Amino acid sequence: MTHDDAPLLADLMPWSVAPPRLGRGWPAAPDAAALKARWDAFVRAEGPDRESLFGVTRARTLHTAVAQLPGQSVGTERLVRASGPCPEPVRVLPGPFDEQWLIPDHRLIDAARPELWRVADADQTFLVEQAGADGWPVLLAASVLPVNPPQPKGADRPAAPRPGRVRPLYRRPGGLEPNLAPGLLDHLAARLGRAPSPADVLAWTVVAAVPGPSGVAVPLTADPETWARGTGLGHRALWLMRRRGERPKLPGGRRPYVRAPLPPGPHELRYDRDEETLHVDEGRISPVPPEAWDFEVAGVRVLERWFAVRTAPAGPGSLEAVRPAAWPQAWTSELLELVTVLALLADVRARRAGLAEGGGAPVTAAELHGAGVLPVPAAARRPASVLDHLEEGPEGQFALL
Repeated sequence: MTHDDAPLLADLMPWSVAPPRLGRGWPAAPDAAALKARWDAFVRAEGPDRESLFGVTRARTLHTAVAQLPGQSVGTERLVRASGPCPEPVRVLPGPFDEQWLIPDHRLIDAARPELWRVADADQTFLVEQAGADGWPVLLAASVLPVNPPQPKGADRPAAPRPGRVRPLYRRPGGLEPNLAPGLLDHLAARLGRAPSPADVLAWTVVAAVPGPSGVAVPLTADPETWARGTGLGHRALWLMRRRGERPKLPGGRRPYVRAPLPPGPHELRYDRDEETLHVDEGRISPVPPEAWDFEVAGVRVLERWFAVRTAPAGPGSLEAVRPAAWPQAWTSELLELVTVLALLADVRARRAGLAEGGGAPVTAAELHGAGVLPVPAAARRPASVLDHLEEGPEGQFALL
């Protein structure tokens, strides 16, 4: 399978949106209870203290008027007058394989991208380009909304890979209207002799995508056996990335366990390659395969960054400094699952190398142009219209979109 004249992801999944840009770090955290405590501290503060805690930007001040986020029941009065309990946090993805919680309040988010919130539901999958990635995975898939947190300040704060464009699999809620070039599914069905589903195309895309000079390219094949092998690997990768349904497990004898309890406030993470042991201060987790420890996205080791996000010091007096007093047991469970996911994805990465050996003629960009699949119509690059959903605007007014 050749990469020459491979179609671009930007043409195969034409509607894309920049990830929501938070603008401030405190509305997101790995612990939901900490977010509620931060909100309580924020609404208790008054005057200049509230403004200082908030973190004013050009996009948001305490007086900014914004509409309610689609699908969220949150107040829309100006933040300078905000009171009451914290809006219920929701799961988001601010970093590779790092699901956290977010206060879903439009007033707290510099650029929320409401068009993404409108299509976020249980049927949706978000495909996220990884800026700067020069090896697999070039794309990550998530069942929760990817977001772009502010870059940390200070040398001791963990850097985050910059997320690229977000491409929802579906343009409408309920798994309706796939975000694929019109005619692509029919063309692939004719070439493969079988009708692929939108999820099949997504699975192939996740496993086959490669970085290129003009953007992410997706080599396509007309060989049914290669397609079946690639989509099989891709569906496994999607299951591991989205973590829906049954939890993944490594084979017996290779499952990571806590061998020595993790301390209440760990500071150091290190790896013993010979013993396949992850040391969390005096705590120990093993076995941890080297493939899991070495797993990187855009040059950043996933396990190190995941740990650093939860342990890096925050500025004193800031809302980000409000965090669990001790390491929660839930984080240990998440860490064990992350080790498992990364080890299994490393196996997918090794097996995907065989796709390049598949036979059959490629489905090139030139072929898709000749068939009329490309170029896509301009409307395919814009969000679908939403005509039947009331959304609350600033100060409680409603608008029909």
